[in-house]
Amino acid sequence: MSKVTEVVEELAAPIFQELGLELVEIEYVKEGKSWFLRVYIDKESGVDIEDCGVVSEKLGEKLDEVDPIPHNYFLEVSSPGAERPLKKAKDFEKAIGKNVFIKTYEPIDGEKSFEGQLLEFDGQTIKIEVKIKTRKKTIEIPYEKVASARLAVIFS
Repeated sequence: MSKVTEVVEELAAPIFQELGLELVEIEYVKEGKSWFLRVYIDKESGVDIEDCGVVSEKLGEKLDEVDPIPHNYFLEVSSPGAERPLKKAKDFEKAIGKNVFIKTYEPIDGEKSFEGQLLEFDGQTIKIEVKIKTRKKTIEIPYEKVASARLAVIFS
C-alpha cells in the first residue's frame, strides 16, 4: 500500500506547490469492499471546501492520466481537522506552544500517553508540559519513541 501513497505523493507535489498547500498525510485503505484514497491538506490560514475541491479535481485528473491504482477507489480530499496528526519533525516544530497528545511505544515515567503543551522540540527530544491534578510537570520524550502524535483540543 505504501507504494500507492508514494506515487500519489509524487504526483500531488506540484499541485500542492502551485496552490500553496501542504500535504499532511495520504491514506490508502480498504473499508468493507471499497478502497479509499484519502489526501489531507492544510495551509497557514486553514483550508476550505474550495481548496479541497480544486485539489480533488487537479489530482483526480492526474491520477486518471497516470492510472497508478489498478482498481476502483474513492478519492477524498479534506482538512486534517483541529486534531491534526503530527507526523514529521516539521509538524512538531510548528506545534510548539500548542496542546498535543502523544502516545509512545514504551512507557516513560510509567506512562505511554501524554497530553499537554509542547514546549520544545530539538529534533531528538520533545519537551511537553503536562498537568497532573494541580501541578505541572515537564516530560522529555525521545522522538524515536513516539508511536503517534496529534494536536489536542482542550475544552475548559
